[in-house]
Parts: sequence; structure tokens; C-alpha cells
Amino acid sequence: MAAGGAVLLLAGAALVAALLWRRRAAAAGGGGRVCVAVLGDLGRSPRMQYHALSLARHGHDVALLGYVQSRPHGDVLRSGNIRLVPVAELRGLRVGPKVCQYIIKVIVQAIQLLYTMLKIDQPSYILLQNPPGLPSIAIAWVACLFWRSKLIIDWHNYGYTIMSLSHGRNHPLVQIAKWAVTLYDKPASYFKETPLEIQHQLYMKLAKDYEPFKPRTESLSLNSETSAFTEKDEKNGHVVKTRGRPALLISSTSWTEDEDFSVLLKALEDYERYVNEGVKLPSLVCVITGKGPLKDYYNGLINKLHFKHIQICTPWLEAEDYPLLLGSADLGVCLHKSSSGLDLPMKVVDMFGCCLPVCAIHFECLHELVKHNENGLIFRDSNELAEQLKMLFLEFPTLEGKLHNFRKNLRVSKQLRWDESWDQTVLPLLGQNK
Repeated sequence: MAAGGAVLLLAGAALVAALLWRRRAAAAGGGGRVCVAVLGDLGRSPRMQYHALSLARHGHDVALLGYVQSRPHGDVLRSGNIRLVPVAELRGLRVGPKVCQYIIKVIVQAIQLLYTMLKIDQPSYILLQNPPGLPSIAIAWVACLFWRSKLIIDWHNYGYTIMSLSHGRNHPLVQIAKWAVTLYDKPASYFKETPLEIQHQLYMKLAKDYEPFKPRTESLSLNSETSAFTEKDEKNGHVVKTRGRPALLISSTSWTEDEDFSVLLKALEDYERYVNEGVKLPSLVCVITGKGPLKDYYNGLINKLHFKHIQICTPWLEAEDYPLLLGSADLGVCLHKSSSGLDLPMKVVDMFGCCLPVCAIHFECLHELVKHNENGLIFRDSNELAEQLKMLFLEFPTLEGKLHNFRKNLRVSKQLRWDESWDQTVLPLLGQNK
């Protein structure tokens, strides 16, 4: 009986292999098609969405492959050259030791990813994001062998260094991932300073769901529409910033171990103390955007804080609204510590695209992006961050001081945009095979 089952299993496998081989033989080359793949949520993978849009801009048909959990950018959804290809996600595996869970997860992901890659139309190229590199790189390599395609890897970071944050560098899983496994980030054209009228529309939209964006006091005019930051005269449509408005501080995160938000929360506690001691500082609205595994943990810490002069909210913004909010903010904060010490935070690139000054936590190569006392400040702990917030927001919203100078420096800097950098760096890799 067992032998018969084994024979049937082998026969089934042979039949599937034969069908796939016929599909491969019948495929008419790659036709310039590109598979852009990430073993993650497409809506939370802006970098891969930008790759897909750049490829579509050059006339390539793109299969954008990944988990479909959050809504991608509207331009991706509207593009006639981009097709979303969902990968089934494994959830709820909680049986057995963690090592066994992880091995089973990797095996299932490998099967799902390979199946999905082999059922799309033959691509000329597979463009893969790393991390996660396990099992993505091996599976993409196998798919390229099958399709006779070329593999391009966007090395955003090393996956094993991220795993080491939660498991330790000597953990067997980390060593396996290390065994298994440039283009500088540039801001997309969406990232720019937001006009005041658009800022007002965004604030009014967010005020429907988030208390910090609602006006602190009733407007004295019956013909005005007011947010916490702006006021619009409904007769002539003129928008002004409200007097005594709070400063808008923004950070973004995927709520993982490589960003310690207790550093920011402790700095905000010190900032509250400065205000209570009589230092002339504005109230703060602190917006922390993103989704991730540690969000509930940090929301619990935030709920225990009782500030009078600081409001914190943690929204998940639509892809179109995130650059608008960056372009409206007064200061950005980055708590990303590169697990490899080699990757530069995309969030800071996007903030600089919006001419938004940044306070960023120190790591080895950060100075390549954040120029201390030129376009932002670098801090090492919560005490330094608190002092920087006090210095930058003193006498806010004055047009003097470092905060204003940082923004001026960002405005005059001639940095490449994503499209220009992509055309110079990635497009040549595609050769003439289009």
C-alpha cells in the first residue's frame, strides 16, 4: 500500500514536472516582461512599488509579486503595465519549537513562492528585494533557471543581521540565513514640500479619525474651516497657519526590533518637563506611522503616558497621504539602526525629498546621508534627542535658527530623484532585452 502511494506520488510529481516543462518550452521568450518580487506586504514595500512604476514607465509589463495586505499606491493600481500577483501567506503556525516552526514556514513559503513564480508569464528578469533573502533568493534563482531569465537583487540590507536582533548572532537560524545569502536610495517624485492648501485638506481628512489634528479652540469666524494647524476662509479659499499652532513631529516605522521607540518616548517625557519648567516651547503633535509586530507593545507604553503638551497618534496612512504628511511636518525623527551597519534608511531619504530636517539615531554609515548640523542632527540616546528637540523648537515658529537653516540647505541641495537615479543605475542592467 505504501509502495503504491509512493508510486502515485512520483507519478504525480513527474506529471507536474512535464506540464511545467511544456509550459516553459511553449513560452515565447521573456518579451521584456519583469517579475518584481518581495516576500512581504506590497503595500508596505514602497521601494518595490517604485521599481515597478519605473519599469512600467519604460514600457515593461510588470508582475508585482508579494503579499497583498495593505493597499499599494494608486499609481501602481492604475498602471496598465503592472499586474498584482498575490502570494498566499502562511498564518497561525504555533505548534512545536520555534526552530521547527521556522523551518516549516520557510519550506511552505518556498513552495508557495516557486509555484507563484512559475505560473506567471515568462519574464526576462526577476527583480527581487532582499531582505527577506530566505527562501526568496534560492527560489528566484530556481525560477530563473526554469525560465532562462536573469536575476537582479536589490540588496536593501542583509536578512541574517535583522534576524540576529531577535535571535542573537550565534543562533543556528541566523547562521543558516547568513550562509544562504549599489543603488543608493533616492526619493520618489511624490516626496516634496506640500502646498499649504493641500496641507489643510490632509489635516481635515485626518481630523475625522485622529484627535491631534482637530482644532484646539473654536474659530472666531463663522466662515472658516479649522484644523489644529491651519485655518481656511471659506469665502475666498485662503489658507493660513493658525496662531499658536503645535509643532508637527513625524516618524515612520515597521515596528520591529531594529527601532527602539522607547528612546523617542523618553525624549518626549523630557520635552514635557522642559515646557513645565517654563521653557518657551510649542506643544507637540507626534505622529508615528506604520504597521508591524511591536506596534501594540509600544501603543501600550504610549497609553501609560499622560502629557499635557504632547499628543501622540500612530496611524496607518494611505500610500498617497504619507508623502503629503512628510511634506507638511516640521521635523522628522529616525530611530532606524542598521542591523548590518551598511544600509541607509529610506525614510530619511523620503524626508529629505520633502525638505524635512531630521534627527536620526547614530549608526556606522549614517553620516553618508545625514550631515550633522547641515541637514539635520545625529543623536546617540534619549537625552541628546531631548536636547535637540528643545534647541530646534525654541521660539517656534520663528524663521530663524537651525531648524529653518536645515530646511534652506535641503532646498538648495541638488539631489537626484528616484527616477533619475533608477535610469542611471538599474535601467542599464536590463540591456536591450525589452
